[in-house]
Amino acid sequence: MQYKSDVEAADAFVVKYKELSAEIGKVIIGQNDTVKNVLISIFSRGHCLLIGVPGLAKTLLVNTIADVLGLSFNRIQFTPDLMPSDIVGAEIFDENRQFRFIKGPLFANIVLADEINRTPPKTQSALLEAMQERCVTASGKRYELGNPFFVLATQNPIEQEGTYPLPEAQLDRFMFNVWLDYPSFEEEMQVVKNTTSDKKVTLNKILTSEEILFFQNLIRKIPVPDNVLEYAVKLAIKTRPGVAGAPEVAKKYLSWGAGPRASQYLVLGAKCHAAISGKYSPDIEDVKAVANAILRHRIVKNYKAEAEGISVEDIIGQLK
Repeated sequence: MQYKSDVEAADAFVVKYKELSAEIGKVIIGQNDTVKNVLISIFSRGHCLLIGVPGLAKTLLVNTIADVLGLSFNRIQFTPDLMPSDIVGAEIFDENRQFRFIKGPLFANIVLADEINRTPPKTQSALLEAMQERCVTASGKRYELGNPFFVLATQNPIEQEGTYPLPEAQLDRFMFNVWLDYPSFEEEMQVVKNTTSDKKVTLNKILTSEEILFFQNLIRKIPVPDNVLEYAVKLAIKTRPGVAGAPEVAKKYLSWGAGPRASQYLVLGAKCHAAISGKYSPDIEDVKAVANAILRHRIVKNYKAEAEGISVEDIIGQLK
């Protein structure tokens, strides 16, 4: 792609983002904030954790995004008996008496980790390596994963029997934690109308993998004013109850705060949020717009917050 300047490329990015949203909207009714957050995490090179009750089109959303982005897509249904080799791949002894590596479903641009908390820690740790290093290790050899590589995991917040809670180290690898809500009456009417008829939707591919990589690099180039950078870092620090000068709400309701990765993602998320809004540089409002999804899985409430029914969102709202 040839653009005369980064400004022209940024303008083209806004157009492409609108086309993407419109194309996804052919299949996904409502869920605008969810779609926006997933796309921001893709263009920021982050991973996304979707939490919602069954039937809210989490899987369909990922399928649709993979289609319109022209990327390879694999779905892994996480179960208690899933082994690391089931997702990474394994070496087999072939007919030529040679060991040959058979790639697992992780070798795709977009990987849907369905019900990620249903698999044991051993398999979760294999996914953790892939998310952080963008490569996997099998039989002592490293194999690079596709580029772009993006994990979108789903979790059911209701049923916790037979699940393995994600360790904090793994949760921290997800840029966004997005909560899906029920659709409005009008949206649900539209969903039911569309899915109970013989209407078929044809999706157009809006971006290639090369264009996605180009726009990912473009987002990194966006300049950030010092006051915005300072606000993002201070917001992450405010969540840490043990640091000097911690705000009262953090000391009162939090037992653990967000690490430096939160500061990095707040700045990256703000850059991308500004870009899709047609701005050439983020402001404090852009940081606030992505703060909930970035911080909610990185801070741990204490018993007092649980007893008083204080939500993570309430605490973040007071810190912003």
